[in-house]
Amino acid sequence: PDAAVQKNVQRNGDVITIGDTAMQLSERHVFVLAFGKAAAIMARTLEKVLGEALTAGVAVTKHGHSDGFRSAKIRLFEAGHPVPDENGVQAAQAVVQLAGQAGANDVVLVAISGGGSALLALPADGLTLADKQQTTDLLLKSGAEIRELNTIRKHLSAVKGGQLAAAIAPAQHFSLILSDVVGDPLDFIASGPTVPDSTTFRDAWAICEKYALADWLPQPVHNHLQKGLRGEIADTPKAGDAIFQNGDCILIGNNRQAAEAAFSAAEKLHYNSMIFTTNLQGEAREIAKLFPAVAADLVARHTPLALPACIICGGETTVTVKGEGKGGRNQELALAAMPGLAGLSCSVLLSAGTDGSDGPTDAAGAIDDEQ
Repeated sequence: PDAAVQKNVQRNGDVITIGDTAMQLSERHVFVLAFGKAAAIMARTLEKVLGEALTAGVAVTKHGHSDGFRSAKIRLFEAGHPVPDENGVQAAQAVVQLAGQAGANDVVLVAISGGGSALLALPADGLTLADKQQTTDLLLKSGAEIRELNTIRKHLSAVKGGQLAAAIAPAQHFSLILSDVVGDPLDFIASGPTVPDSTTFRDAWAICEKYALADWLPQPVHNHLQKGLRGEIADTPKAGDAIFQNGDCILIGNNRQAAEAAFSAAEKLHYNSMIFTTNLQGEAREIAKLFPAVAADLVARHTPLALPACIICGGETTVTVKGEGKGGRNQELALAAMPGLAGLSCSVLLSAGTDGSDGPTDAAGAIDDEQ
């Protein structure tokens, strides 16, 4: 995260360059808003780049991800992920409050990374944190994929789905985005707080029906979505809204870049390497069947590569929870692949999250081998 920020934000005296945009810092206030599992690192790097030009900031990251963060100007929160908690509500309130201090001549740098949707938790009017917690838990256990989960999150929030941009306006804002969503759709990464929303209340309700959740939702959530369907509640801001006129988004890192970095590292270690796909999606235990099959071909026929070989995949799988176990999608995939890898003594599988945590655990994932 620090390298990605430094590559895209530089300061030279009184001039700051953000992506392709250069501007004078004199007579401007500069604010930093950071949320996601990499928020502490991104905020610290922005403070280092900005120096005395930084006015103030707020950062919110997952419990245990503060990485020794210390700052006199940036207030740090640790909050719950993937199920939001009260700290996330307080953090979101602090983010909105600071965003509101930015004037028309000021600049707001919004650092967004994976997990930002759960960590920035500000329930819409009429909803409580408990309502959002219960709904999030239902969706996580249903096997809903991230776009579906975030579609509903946006319509239960006072800050997601472009609504943070409304709090920032009329100040100029730049979103520095580390994407954790396949295909990098900006309005789904951290539920798109600073960009126009492409989804509607109708989309959110269709997802509830798809996973048969309508009768299990907290009553206030059920009522809120129904009011949205009837047009009694305004939908999230859409393309063309004036609040987005002074906003820009810069994708500073994504799954493809991570895969390419892994490929480069493997090549230096003298593996015959390939990126098989960066669009891996589906139920983790089903996707897991792919890897023993690929390993068997590598061992038996040296296909698609001669040994020693390194096959790299990226994407985002899902898990339908049917018990009370604890883990994440990467641990699920690794466990499901174990039987197929049995006997392939020269094969090793690593399944890990690039953000360093897999589900509600302190592990990034898991490794399968014959040891």
